[in-house]
Amino acid sequence: MRYLVVLEATQPDTPPPDELMAGIMQLGAEATQSGALIENAGLAPSAAGAKVVLDADGLSITDGPFAESKEMISYAVYDTRTKEEAVEWTRRFLALHAEHWPGWHGEARVLKVFGPEDFPGA
Repeated sequence: MRYLVVLEATQPDTPPPDELMAGIMQLGAEATQSGALIENAGLAPSAAGAKVVLDADGLSITDGPFAESKEMISYAVYDTRTKEEAVEWTRRFLALHAEHWPGWHGEARVLKVFGPEDFPGA
C-alpha cells in the first residue's frame, strides 16, 4: 500500500543543524534500503505556487503566497504493508526534528494512495 506523507511546518530563523541533516540522510537511506521509501523531495515556498479553486462562482486562480501559518515544505511516498508502518517512518522523521532543532514545529499528514487493492474486481 502506498502512502503520501505531506509535511507542514513553521521553521525557525536558523538553518537546520548538521546533526538533523545527517539523521535525515541516515533515516532516508534506511527507508530506501528497506524498500519503503519510494520518493521524497522538498517543496518551494507557496509564493512560487498557485491555488486553483472550483466553487459556485466558477474557476479561480490565485498566485501564492498563501496566508496559512504553516507552509507545506516536503513530501514522501512510502510503499508499506500497513498504515502503521508508514506512520512509524513519519514519527521517526519528526522525532529527529524534535531532538536536533529546538523551536521547529510541524505536522505530517499520512494519506493512503488508492491502489488496485481498493477496487476489487476492477
